Amino acid sequence: MTDFSKIIEQAKNLQSKMKESQEKIKQIQVEGVSGGGAIKIILNGDGEIVKINISPTIIKEDISIIEDLIMAAHNNAKLTLKSKTSEELSSMTGGVNLPEGFKWPF
Repeated sequence: MTDFSKIIEQAKNLQSKMKESQEKIKQIQVEGVSGGGAIKIILNGDGEIVKINISPTIIKEDISIIEDLIMAAHNNAKLTLKSKTSEELSSMTGGVNLPEGFKWPF
């Protein structure tokens, strides 16, 4: 017969690790850059924009170019955030790859 107390203990440990990882992910900050550094966007671990830096030299450009550069920097930051988040979750799961689209319960 399976020792259910060990299973419950493992579940509690996993839950604790998940909460710890969630807190670490919230503290992550990543930078996305475009236009050769003319646009920089910093996102936190929740994907919220923390800061936008627009170089004064780019202000002279057409607004559509600036908008495209902002989107590119944001997308760059999102990719970096996804990578860092995956690294954190991978360390929590001991390197076990989770299926694409897996949603954590937090």
